[in-house]
Amino acid sequence: MNYKISIFLIITTMLLNSCSDDGIEFKINNDLASYLEFNSNLELDEVIACAASDKSNNNISYIFYYPILTATEIQYFETSSLEIDKNNFSLYKLTEYPQEPVFNGYLERFVRNNNKEVWCIVTYKTNGKLHKSNPIRLKHQTKLTEWTNNVSIEYPETKMPKFSWEDGNIKENAIYFEVISNAENNLLSGTYTYQKWFQYYNLTNTVLNVTRETPPDLIINNEYNFTLMAVSEDNWVNLVIQKSFIAE
Repeated sequence: MNYKISIFLIITTMLLNSCSDDGIEFKINNDLASYLEFNSNLELDEVIACAASDKSNNNISYIFYYPILTATEIQYFETSSLEIDKNNFSLYKLTEYPQEPVFNGYLERFVRNNNKEVWCIVTYKTNGKLHKSNPIRLKHQTKLTEWTNNVSIEYPETKMPKFSWEDGNIKENAIYFEVISNAENNLLSGTYTYQKWFQYYNLTNTVLNVTRETPPDLIINNEYNFTLMAVSEDNWVNLVIQKSFIAE
């Protein structure tokens, strides 16, 4: 065999074995630390995510996340318990749960039917980036999400309703996520505030905006929906408010 060809085959085999070993190591360990190491060539970025309990079944928790349009390889990792170091990513194991769209796919969520409380993290990839959420603490046994329709709606300006609310039974909220959607459940605006009010579409008190396009003007006498999630520092949703309203 030609000497140059032999050297090329040896080097190629070594490279293939190296890549294969890395992949096998992740599949065997099945943990987030190995996954991050396996994708260490990608720029690390964030995933906006939080979790809430179901309205009527406290064995079910929903892990909500905002997927960038080009997101691929969406994955969910969780620990075996809460009594661990939440920042030790080797303790997060890849776990499969059903996924379903929220607001017709603008958001998505994992549906977890398991009564055990754990820490969890969501990841996905976009072009050249690996996105990872902050650790989310599931509390669907000890601090159930409160579901209500208690929100005040005023019209300081035509077609620009102002929504204001109070914290629910659990007053550990660090930030509030507000969604305005139409009768077909399509998201028109998605914003975060630190204050307990939001006016459509006034961004003066908005600290994060996931609205992709400029929202349309509301149409007088049409029905719309207001949804709020009050989120704690550990990314658990303490309060969900859902209320339909007629634009004025």
